[in-house]
Amino acid sequence: MPVIRRARQGDLITVEVGAVLMNALQDAGVPVASSCGGEAVCAKCVLKVLAGGENLSPPTPDELFLREKDNLPADTRVSCQARVLGDVTVDARYW
Repeated sequence: MPVIRRARQGDLITVEVGAVLMNALQDAGVPVASSCGGEAVCAKCVLKVLAGGENLSPPTPDELFLREKDNLPADTRVSCQARVLGDVTVDARYW
């Protein structure tokens, strides 16, 4: 089973393959910013991916639109749109 690691905290969160990154973190009690409830509208759930980016699903059309609209850095993902396929290390400014 894949593991999500929060970089600065060192937490290890085991998740099911294909779990939505934002939902998996929230289910583990980790706060993830969002004002749209995971509908790919606000992009507040953006997380920096420090390792394992290849272990996340490819960006959805909605994520690609948000990435372009908000000029998001290449090392980030809109967590409500990314599915966990393998181990990944992430960080958020507010953690």
